[in-house]
Amino acid sequence: MTTVLRGSGRVNQPRTFSFLHISTLLFLAFASVCATMPQMAQAQTYRFTNVEIEGNQRVDASTILTYAGIARGDAISAGELNTAYQNIVNSGLFEEVELVPSGSTLVIRVTEYPTINVINFEGNSRLKDEELSTIIRTQSRRVYSPRLAEADAASIVMAYEQSGRLAATVEPKIIRRSDNRVDLVFEITEGKVVEVERISFVGNRNYSDGRLRRVLGTKQAGLLRQLVRSDTFVSDRIEFDKQVLRDFYVSRGYIDFQVLSVASELTRNRDGFLITFNVREGQSFKFGEITTTSDLAEVDPDSYQKIIKLRPGVTYSPSLVENTIARMERLAIQQGLNFIQIEPRVTRNDRDLTLDVEFALVKGPRIFVERIDIEGNATTLDRVIRRQFRTVEGDPFNPREIRESAERIRALGFFSAADVDAREGTSPDQVIVDVNVTEQPTGSLSFGVNYSVANGVGAAVSFSESNFLGRGQFLSFTYSSGVDNSVSSISFAEPAFLGRDVTFRFNASYAQSDNQNSTNYRTRQIRVAPSLEFPIGEYSRLGVRYTISEDNIFQYTGNSSIIAAEATEGALISSKIGYSLSRDTRRTGLNPNAGVLLRFNQDYSGLGGDTKFIETTALVAAETLVFNEDVTLRAEFEGGVLGMIDGNSRVTDRYFLNGKIRGFDSNGLGPRDPAKKGGEALGGNMFAVARFEAEFPVGLPEEYGIRGGLFADVGSVWSLDNTDGGAVDDSMSLRSSIGVSVFWDTPIGPLRFNFSNALQKEEYDDEQNFDLTISTRF
Repeated sequence: MTTVLRGSGRVNQPRTFSFLHISTLLFLAFASVCATMPQMAQAQTYRFTNVEIEGNQRVDASTILTYAGIARGDAISAGELNTAYQNIVNSGLFEEVELVPSGSTLVIRVTEYPTINVINFEGNSRLKDEELSTIIRTQSRRVYSPRLAEADAASIVMAYEQSGRLAATVEPKIIRRSDNRVDLVFEITEGKVVEVERISFVGNRNYSDGRLRRVLGTKQAGLLRQLVRSDTFVSDRIEFDKQVLRDFYVSRGYIDFQVLSVASELTRNRDGFLITFNVREGQSFKFGEITTTSDLAEVDPDSYQKIIKLRPGVTYSPSLVENTIARMERLAIQQGLNFIQIEPRVTRNDRDLTLDVEFALVKGPRIFVERIDIEGNATTLDRVIRRQFRTVEGDPFNPREIRESAERIRALGFFSAADVDAREGTSPDQVIVDVNVTEQPTGSLSFGVNYSVANGVGAAVSFSESNFLGRGQFLSFTYSSGVDNSVSSISFAEPAFLGRDVTFRFNASYAQSDNQNSTNYRTRQIRVAPSLEFPIGEYSRLGVRYTISEDNIFQYTGNSSIIAAEATEGALISSKIGYSLSRDTRRTGLNPNAGVLLRFNQDYSGLGGDTKFIETTALVAAETLVFNEDVTLRAEFEGGVLGMIDGNSRVTDRYFLNGKIRGFDSNGLGPRDPAKKGGEALGGNMFAVARFEAEFPVGLPEEYGIRGGLFADVGSVWSLDNTDGGAVDDSMSLRSSIGVSVFWDTPIGPLRFNFSNALQKEEYDDEQNFDLTISTRF
């Protein structure tokens, strides 16, 4: 009697002995036992002196024998024969396998899996073939594997789930071709996007749902849901949202904050999710007593206490503690003290809701940085990543500094992922810092249309590359045109000039106008400006620059004797040097809800050229969040003085306050010649403005991205070198306006609609009651 073991390696076929096969073997064995005991012994064992393999084309016979594990002449049981069958099937190389014992010969018949001819995707539109090809592991001209095809189908489904299409299905199918080849087709049903219909919160008392929704990465579906992908439901994003919620609260003193649970429910129509965050806020703590201690003889705690900027009563934030530790560590390095660690020891006072912080200076372990290994940067040069470290090989190891270096690498914007880890080096007192990055595109080429109330509709073309040649340099070319003007510019920036924390910039531009803003002259300006900028404090920077430009006024056709005189001078060259001082505490100051920006600029023109003057401008701006951070208040004060040393200023040099006081047309306020309605705007050598505004929710659903605002502007522009013998009024006359703003966050940018009314003006000023701009912040 001959026992035959056969089976298929297909995904939808059993890969082990079938029930029928096993039953047959048991029956045969039982029948043999009943017949005679010697015969039973013979039925339970096999001995093959010869093994024949049939049907193999690509796989060598010796390989199949290796999988089977059957040696010629050895006695094997029925169970061992079944194991041999299983081993061959599980190799994944054969579509069908059959073991046929025939006396002393074992015949192994196999049908090999076909070779994949081509791989196609059908039914996909949201994810392109190129994207899907990077997801799957199956490749053309390789052996077809049902298991791998099923795994690839699962990977494609996961990719669709990441884009919010939870109903997507993928079925791999094969089309038989000649010469044992198949075409593999992934049939895709994408399904609809499952959006987030509503995000709500339970347990929040101090911050509104709208304020908390602005923190999350997940957004509610809004008006432009076809363009916004952050409103699709992605389960992995929920964990990120829980973390950013905790960071938001803890940075505001709520150290006991917890996300108790997150409920995600499908709507009745199964086309949207309702997400509810159940939170426990706790109480907000403030800093209490701030002290510095040390048991080390070489450390003077008083010198470290003096540099602490934290004060009792300030809302507690871990980032402020980290900044203080960093400041102390820098002082220790300056004093030549290595391996000094600062341990913040926090004492909780529940009665008055304060946290006492003791900064203890202790001796840390003597661990050095052995080396820094960088991987994954196919384009970016190693030095671009390495200069983000304040630590080099051989320096004492500082875990906090390594974390900050990782944040600086991510902030470059060159990588989609950047992991920085430390591991033990060649000895216990050495560590190796591993940096693993994933490159992402850093360049853009755009063609578009621009619009402004002053210049109308125009075209715009721009190219920018923030990681030029992998050197971390910025390069851009832009061209834009309006109805009566055009501007071309090139910009280049090297953020680590000469290997230092110094930014070198080079800007060049060419601009020309043709009766711009209804003026009666044409202008042309060519400008070249290299500059250097470097930090001079924790929040302050200093910039120095040189600018050379040629300004020309020509083809004047108006009636102003002042502008006519200036136009006769033709093209004038200005050669000037200048500097800028700035201080910005908006993102790194003690108060996360408020910030101040200070700018002071001064330029001296007279290093050759045709003009001599000193120009000074200053800006003071402040912003704060009130009413549980639902309302934003802003105030800006700005002024400038153009002091001529030799000659008179020209209309191309003077201030016009365009965009600085709302409610007035471009070139719509200030001295005019003649001083009447329709007179030509002359600008002024001095200006001063104050702007106040509030931004607040208007009750619309948060997903619409629409907020309201109120503003009030006051200021003036005045002073001329030439008043045509007193015929032109260049006195300081205040103008003021009030208005309402509508802020709309859209995928194309934050838009701002201003509806304004001039309260105080001169009879010859030109008003403008509406304007549309790209919303900006100081």
